[in-house]
Amino acid sequence: MSIEQARFNMIEQQIRPWDVLDQGVLSLLAVVKREDFVPAEHRGMAFFDTEVPLGHGQFMLAPKVEGRFLQELDVRRHERVLEIGAGSGYMAALLSHKAREVVSVDIEPSLVKLALDNLRRADITNVSVLEADASKGLPTPGPFDVIVLSGSVAAVPKALLTELKVGGRLIAIVGQEPVMRATIVTRVGEQDFRHVEVFDTVAPRLSGFGEPSRFSF
Repeated sequence: MSIEQARFNMIEQQIRPWDVLDQGVLSLLAVVKREDFVPAEHRGMAFFDTEVPLGHGQFMLAPKVEGRFLQELDVRRHERVLEIGAGSGYMAALLSHKAREVVSVDIEPSLVKLALDNLRRADITNVSVLEADASKGLPTPGPFDVIVLSGSVAAVPKALLTELKVGGRLIAIVGQEPVMRATIVTRVGEQDFRHVEVFDTVAPRLSGFGEPSRFSF
């Protein structure tokens, strides 16, 4: 099977059936070459309906989840986007085609380098990739129109919500296995946030964001 046939099958058999019907998103997934962002040892998994390991316990999200994220967020050309979990740079590459600027942050130095190298090869110039533990603060100031968490968390980090503009939205996969839900949080006022659960899925934990305490007193 050719790469283009595999890409077509990914879109038509995995992503579209997951209610990703926005033609702009589907076209973008056809244009940005996912295989170029997959580590060489896992390139055969580029179009599989699963997460792709990146090392350090981190993964690329499954293609259908990436597609739903893009559709649900509806990023506009004037917007500034923050991604937590740069990974291979693929999600940032997708976002770069829709946003004015993307800032992608990762805790692992080797993944920062991987993402930077992949984005350079793809000739993408409106993404910056920074090394930082986003659970302890951001290396660049907000506010942002959109925040994307490219991995799951036990709960939406409140500190990140304060980095949203009013009208901005954050998407994250929230919960504990086996029950997790992709959730969009929209900042509707200075101290007012609206949470909407948009679909069920399961994803590996985002590095640096620990589990809640299981103890109560």
